[in-house]
Amino acid sequence: MIDVLANLIWMAPFIIVFLLPLANKVGDRVRDAVAVSGGLISALASLTLGVDAMDGVISFGGSSLKIPYDLVMLKWIPIDGYNITFGVLLDPLSLFMANVVSLIGSLILIYSVEYMHGDKSILRYWILMNIFIGSMQLLVLGDSFLTLFFGWEGVGFASYGLIGYYYKDEKKYWIGPYPPTHAGMKAFITTRIGDVGLLTAIVIIFISSGTLNFMELSNNPEWAMVLAREGVLAVTLLLALLGPIGKSAQFPLHEWLPEAMAGPTTVSALIHAATMVKAGVYFLGRITGILYNVYWGLEEIGINIWSELQTFYIVVAFVGAFTAFLAASQGMVSDQIKKVLAYSTVSQLGYMFAAFGIAGLLIEHPEAFVDAYLTGVFHLSSHAIFKALLFLGAGAVGHAVESYLFKDMGGLRKYMPVTFSLMMIGALSLAGIPPFNGFWSKDAILHAAYAEGPFWVYLLLALSAILTAFYTFRMIGLAFYGEESENVKHLIEHGHPPHDPGPLMKIPLFILAAGSIVSGLLLPFLAGYFKPLFKFLNIEDLVFKEVVLFKFPDFLIKTVLSPLFGVAMVLVAIGIIPSYYIYMVGRTDLLKLVDGPLKPLWTFLYNRWYINALYYKVFVDGTRALSSFIFNFIETNGGGEATKYLYTEFSEQVRKLQTGLLRINMSYLLMMFILITIFFMVVI
Repeated sequence: MIDVLANLIWMAPFIIVFLLPLANKVGDRVRDAVAVSGGLISALASLTLGVDAMDGVISFGGSSLKIPYDLVMLKWIPIDGYNITFGVLLDPLSLFMANVVSLIGSLILIYSVEYMHGDKSILRYWILMNIFIGSMQLLVLGDSFLTLFFGWEGVGFASYGLIGYYYKDEKKYWIGPYPPTHAGMKAFITTRIGDVGLLTAIVIIFISSGTLNFMELSNNPEWAMVLAREGVLAVTLLLALLGPIGKSAQFPLHEWLPEAMAGPTTVSALIHAATMVKAGVYFLGRITGILYNVYWGLEEIGINIWSELQTFYIVVAFVGAFTAFLAASQGMVSDQIKKVLAYSTVSQLGYMFAAFGIAGLLIEHPEAFVDAYLTGVFHLSSHAIFKALLFLGAGAVGHAVESYLFKDMGGLRKYMPVTFSLMMIGALSLAGIPPFNGFWSKDAILHAAYAEGPFWVYLLLALSAILTAFYTFRMIGLAFYGEESENVKHLIEHGHPPHDPGPLMKIPLFILAAGSIVSGLLLPFLAGYFKPLFKFLNIEDLVFKEVVLFKFPDFLIKTVLSPLFGVAMVLVAIGIIPSYYIYMVGRTDLLKLVDGPLKPLWTFLYNRWYINALYYKVFVDGTRALSSFIFNFIETNGGGEATKYLYTEFSEQVRKLQTGLLRINMSYLLMMFILITIFFMVVI
């Protein structure tokens, strides 16, 4: 039974992919129902296992069974002497992620039925969406680096198709100067750069260990000792980090994600909330759990690898903290609601990276390590909920006003009161205001950064919190407050006033809004759930306590009475107050400031710190210039004749060496034998 449920989590969406063409022949409603069922079946299977999996035990029919960590479905490339498996791993982290992916993915699929109604390529959309969800589930449930990499690449393929979904490149789907096909290719190529590093690291780990299985790597730490002894453990881990940096859009591979908005808004919600961008964060969670067990396993035999791990986690913390600040600053000036949310996603992913970086730097202190580790996992789930709510709410707004530009919105709260109220809940969560879930998880990260991490990490994250509060309420103000735009007035005049969406789009919004409120209660319960993940964990009194309901009031009181609670509220107020007066009350004319002393700063931020422009100048324009130079020199004008002459002369000289005489050929062999012998004698 466990085997069936475990494999059904990731297989159900793939099975639906093959059934969809047949269902499409039957009718639109049958096709849509079949498409949504893939996510629902996956969600039911993952929820059944996830809820029951407490303290490493799954219960069925009154009996308790240990979670089968080696639930191998089949052998892949069965070579004698090599332990290469392709299967699923059930542990607290994989089941937690599987539930996040399937539950939010299912809500997005339900929302899509109404949102994508009438689209001419809807069958392609449903197929790609199910491939996306199935690949992500395979990624998080994989028992080895091999299985993870299959899911990793499947997510990359599906995202390429979905970001470039409007492949005819109609102008209305462009994101700035980039058409959808360009945006899809940009995402594909950028993430592939990171994937090369990840694949290289996987090969190095396999050579040193003889296995790619996560549990074996965790339980047998000799592979890390071998790499550390050669001085390449930190290098290997940094190569592996390139994969998460690309997938989770962290600096310097972050520039693909704003253009990923070219796809349908439901795609943006799926990519940015629960799936693709969370793959990198999941990878950090997985590798950090393994490295914790490896570190303490080697400590038991007197071998210390702390210096190598410290190098790795300092980089993780820096990348996360800097990315959080970088993207938050860019979100302050964006002119599109979806791009604000895109920058926000990059920034919040930075918070998660920083949390795992801090956790890694605390491996020598188990209690503090677990606290920091759990903050990263918790913010992952919180962000998945409130960001899905905001993206789907933005989709409802764009659906109503036929645009995602702020200049085409304004005054929408009286026409879309339900959407406004639900998006406000998401905004309060994103800004970090209690009691919404974003506050609890973000505050926990700031707590860990201040108490245990380098101060510069806390400083960057605190500044990012101010900017987040500012751009969040700027977004709400520009969309829902003020006077109606000319576009809105035009729609009203022609009998198409903006309005709240229908039930299939509205119900997922209500569920996500409720999740944004109640999921904040989850944090105190995570410690007991994740404890089995850490083999060498001997903690009697975790900060977040055990999995018991009455512990939450203690946690609530402890958080509110903490001095950092007041600091967090001050940070939020610094961001919200000016945004409220500028964009909601309208008492300050920001345009005068932008056209005056703030113009250079606004231009710098609007142009994304010119990082994107630099990349295009160096990599895109540079490649084109190089190809043009080679073409012009070799193929055209005098270059062609010169090249022809060089090749002709070279071939003539080489031809003279090939006389066809046996004694000459044998002399060549003898010369090479002598040279090879001398080489080995000198080297050895």
